[in-house]
Amino acid sequence: MPGLGHQPRSVEKLSPDTIAHAALAVIDVEGPDALSFRRLGKELGVTQTTVHRHCGGIDGLLDLCVDYLARGFPPLDPDLSWADATELLFMALYRVMTAHPALVALRRGRPWLGPEVLARLVEPALQANLSAGMTPRQMIVAYRQMYLYTLGCAVFVDHQNPAAAVRRTRTALAALDPAEFPALTGHLETVLEAVVDHEVYRDGLRRLIRAADPALA
Repeated sequence: MPGLGHQPRSVEKLSPDTIAHAALAVIDVEGPDALSFRRLGKELGVTQTTVHRHCGGIDGLLDLCVDYLARGFPPLDPDLSWADATELLFMALYRVMTAHPALVALRRGRPWLGPEVLARLVEPALQANLSAGMTPRQMIVAYRQMYLYTLGCAVFVDHQNPAAAVRRTRTALAALDPAEFPALTGHLETVLEAVVDHEVYRDGLRRLIRAADPALA
């Protein structure tokens, strides 16, 4: 019997969305090391060869997962200001990354080049940058700055288990010598609160947006 509550599916009913949903279920529950074509075949009730044939390799499987999630990105309302539209789009990306850290870990630095993520995230963001008056160089630099900032904020802390992240940080900082680390030990509770505060990300994103906004130049 397949795990995680999934029912066997015929090869005819196996779709990219079905594969992506099953893969995300595995890694979200069991972590990135649990994902394999053998494991996924068991989940779906088909052979690992069948799954591999639909994906074309692990990179293809990861692109399926990212594209599956990218369909949830909001379309950019043309009536929104550039700043508001940019914040909306990158907040959506941040939520996906913090909700699926195992998928981000499996990325291992490779770009996400699936058609959905390109169409629903990258192209709209770049087009918005150009429409706001940026040069092509400014367009891509602004996008990369916000993307890399989002990635770093999403993966640096265990947002799925913030209590555990706070405990680990507290244990590490409590062992420090107050005379040598007065800022960290003297403001421990404030530091711990900021570690898992999503508003820290939002505030930093808004600062990047203000710095890049051609309307404020």
